[in-house]
Amino acid sequence: MISQRPLTGEPLALDLLNTEWLESGLRQDLLSTAVGTTAWLEEHSLQQDELVETVRLRLIETRAAIRKVLESPSDIAARNALNVVLAQGRVLEQLGKDGPETIPEVPSSWRVAWLAAQNLLGLLRTAPGRIRTCDHPDCILYFFDTSKNGTRRWCDMKTCGNRSKAKRHYQQHSNKPLPE
Repeated sequence: MISQRPLTGEPLALDLLNTEWLESGLRQDLLSTAVGTTAWLEEHSLQQDELVETVRLRLIETRAAIRKVLESPSDIAARNALNVVLAQGRVLEQLGKDGPETIPEVPSSWRVAWLAAQNLLGLLRTAPGRIRTCDHPDCILYFFDTSKNGTRRWCDMKTCGNRSKAKRHYQQHSNKPLPE
């Protein structure tokens, strides 16, 4: 059984990335099962009419594409992988009874994956430098830095930040490296 994820509440694209995390040195994957996938969808109030297995596979594909783009933004293959997901839908602009409306047109089996890819584009448009990966060497989580001065380093100060500071303190005061 997979334990509870250590970081939630990030923008959709980053939260999708954070469905994978390290726990006791082992990679955990919330999307490895239909139950985990359904839990993640429910966490975001994202209903799916299609089979969860189809949606799960598309989310995994999208998660890999987002990770590749963030790790290697100039890599053409990484951009192409994300563009494959984005090509599954389009945005329609129209004037509705209450004013301008933006309506996504996406096959339902791609809807959530496409929304995550779209969310990444929005983050890259507005504040690409605020998309960060945790500075702790044993953490693979991503976060959107909302700190006032933009200098947040860890996904969570209580866990990764505290471990890093404790390790540095030990090394400074013991004159020997901390065992790995």
